[in-house]
Amino acid sequence: MFKKLNILDEKEKTLRKKSSNANLPLSENYKNIIKQIITELTYSQIEEKAEKYDLRPGMGLAFPQLGINERIIVIVHEVDDGKFDEYVVVNPKIVSYSNEMIAAEVGEGCLSVNREVEGHVKRHARVTIEGYDIDGNKIRIRAREELSIAFQHEIDHLDGILFYDRIDPNHRFYTEYELRLI
Repeated sequence: MFKKLNILDEKEKTLRKKSSNANLPLSENYKNIIKQIITELTYSQIEEKAEKYDLRPGMGLAFPQLGINERIIVIVHEVDDGKFDEYVVVNPKIVSYSNEMIAAEVGEGCLSVNREVEGHVKRHARVTIEGYDIDGNKIRIRAREELSIAFQHEIDHLDGILFYDRIDPNHRFYTEYELRLI
């Protein structure tokens, strides 16, 4: 039985708090929440499921978006039509990043922001993330392009930052000569 998550809206002050480290290994309750997040993010990227359950498309969710201010992120990345890679990172840290900057050409969206926000968000083209899996094992992930953007977006949530905080109000859009748009 599928039950939609209660994702907080940007107006909730708790989204602006810096999250604390999660205790490892994760509780069964947290593991169940993660399974629910993976299901909803996957369904949101499959058109007929998204329509059936009235889901906005999303590829990532951070625990603070559910009102749990702990450093846990989940990303479901469609790598091929209907084929998804799942990432769950507890206490993630960006340990290295490229100098090259990119932006999502259509801009970024967020499941906690229920409105259109125009502008490009400059992000690193490649990042390396270290953290832990749900059982407390150390993991290291190298992400590029769209996946790199998703990791930076979700890690920002852990620090109380929403994507539009990173849009330069004096330079909302970039041309392909200024920044590589993907």
